[in-house]
Amino acid sequence: MMRWTLGCAFGLVVVSANVLVGQVRPHDPEWTAPAKHAARANPLAATEQIVGGGRKVFLERCAQCHGDDGRGTERAPDLAGPDVLAQTDGALFWKISTGNSRSGMPALSFLPREQRWQLVLFLRTLGK
Repeated sequence: MMRWTLGCAFGLVVVSANVLVGQVRPHDPEWTAPAKHAARANPLAATEQIVGGGRKVFLERCAQCHGDDGRGTERAPDLAGPDVLAQTDGALFWKISTGNSRSGMPALSFLPREQRWQLVLFLRTLGK
């Protein structure tokens, strides 16, 4: 009986912790872009058409994990938070391109460069 009670209590703590954090996977603080990549500037201008293209790619490739609004899910972190948006365009491009196998983020290097830069510009709109 004691073992069952402790097991139930542990399960309740785990479930409660997931509810408290909104079941959103946290960022990997050790995943940082190398300086030379972080310093890269986005070659695209943030026009409505280009950002719209980024939104389309996001909905096709990213929303299933990060949510349609980019606010994160149990599978992937919130992309609209200040910790993401404070990163340079070059750092975001590098992360989109290389992925992170530790966290389950796939590398999207197979996408054309322009689409990856469009994704960066779309991500900038999530914090607004």
